[in-house]
Amino acid sequence: MRRLWTVALMLGSGCGPVAPGLQFSESSVTSRAVRGGPPTLVPITPAVVLEQAVARELEAERRPKDPMAEKAARYEYTVAPHDVLSVTVWDHPELTIPAGEFRPAELSGNPILADGTMFYPHVGVVEVAGMTIREIRALLTMRLRKWIENPQLDVRVVAFRGKRVQVTGEVMAPSTLPVTDVPLRVVDAISQARGVTPEAWPRGVTLTRAGRVHRLDLQALYEDGDLSQNWLLQDGDILNVPSRSQNKVFVMGEVRRPASRLMTKGRMSLAEAIGDSEGFDPVTSNPGEVYVIRGAYEKPRVYKLDASSADALLLAAQFQLEPLDVVYVAPYALTNWNRVLGQIMPTIQGLWFAADVADRAAAGFGQ
Repeated sequence: MRRLWTVALMLGSGCGPVAPGLQFSESSVTSRAVRGGPPTLVPITPAVVLEQAVARELEAERRPKDPMAEKAARYEYTVAPHDVLSVTVWDHPELTIPAGEFRPAELSGNPILADGTMFYPHVGVVEVAGMTIREIRALLTMRLRKWIENPQLDVRVVAFRGKRVQVTGEVMAPSTLPVTDVPLRVVDAISQARGVTPEAWPRGVTLTRAGRVHRLDLQALYEDGDLSQNWLLQDGDILNVPSRSQNKVFVMGEVRRPASRLMTKGRMSLAEAIGDSEGFDPVTSNPGEVYVIRGAYEKPRVYKLDASSADALLLAAQFQLEPLDVVYVAPYALTNWNRVLGQIMPTIQGLWFAADVADRAAAGFGQ
């Protein structure tokens, strides 16, 4: 009997049981920080919030600028293989291909072949790929002077088939768009693809050009008027609008509804994350220990907020989260102890029942 009571007392004394559920250890984070470099446990203070605001301003200044911005101001289309030109020589209808009412434009023009050349009567085969309309007009005028006195020419592109850009991702109509004599910018391309879907992430738009990937912030364009993000597109560009599904934060611990939360337009404050999870659990949570865990496991950066006072939530409302942040609300020590008791009480009760049965049996034998 004494052995049974001894085991029961050891289980109930807390000499070794670990509280069930998710736990957070500041000491383990600090020890990894010593190996990894700078301190990683940072209290959330007004200075930290101000530092965030300054970092966002610097990030805005570092946004990539359109390398073709100056060229866009004097944009001229240069023809490419597979384009179709229409050449009209005034007072010489024999040199102009007639265009019927139901005849497509590409059939009533002069196609540019894959090698960049075009044939024209009295001129022969000329290389025109990479030339502007003005340059082609001057070239044909010079060549036709041998056959026609003071020729008057009109040259137009009737089918733009040589240069294209692709619009992919979270747009309503992913498609391939032609580059024409009208400058095609990022916003124009997205509009021609019928706009973005509700799942789009405008801050993470990527433009792939010549094997390099450029990240554009269209949200800054729409909301802040940053025209530097509205790049001029050129042949071969791939414009991709990513999904916002990768912009999640994870709210765990002592909140009423632990879950992953999608960031709205790539933004979410700490207060929003907790509020969307229906707030702190009023029975088990310890608002004095709210953590935001960010970065890799080897080099985490952890922010701590003491929200035991309601006015500290003003800091939480200004503290901006980043994609894949983990928000953890710690439990009270008493909560951990109650959970330990909840696990060991069935064992103690079982031992108690066994001891009671043994006592009753011993008493029966004694009689």
